[in-house]
Amino acid sequence: MLLTLVSILLVVFLGPFVPFWGLMIGIGLLSFLIDPKGIGAFLGGALGMGLGWVGISTYLGLTSASALPDQMGELMGLGSGMTLVALVGVLGFLLGGFSGLTGVLFRKMLRPTEKNIYRG
Repeated sequence: MLLTLVSILLVVFLGPFVPFWGLMIGIGLLSFLIDPKGIGAFLGGALGMGLGWVGISTYLGLTSASALPDQMGELMGLGSGMTLVALVGVLGFLLGGFSGLTGVLFRKMLRPTEKNIYRG
């Protein structure tokens, strides 16, 4: 839960200033530091980035009252702007999830292992 909330804050406040891969590195570092378990890291990062991107896209679409999302949806063959927002959410979900999982697996890789496990 903590990873999800911090990831949302990271995406909302740093998203306008850094590219998407910078957010992915940030979510990976957060999951490295928070150290949730495997599926928790994936879902925490995924929900954080996915909900953040959907929220920002919806907010910008509603406050600007622009026809650009609908035009981009039609141009891409998606039909409407809301389908484009949903696609952005799915993409953010996958990118954030794999970023969170990468951070936890990197931490696991750096953990020292016991020697002579099989010798007793």
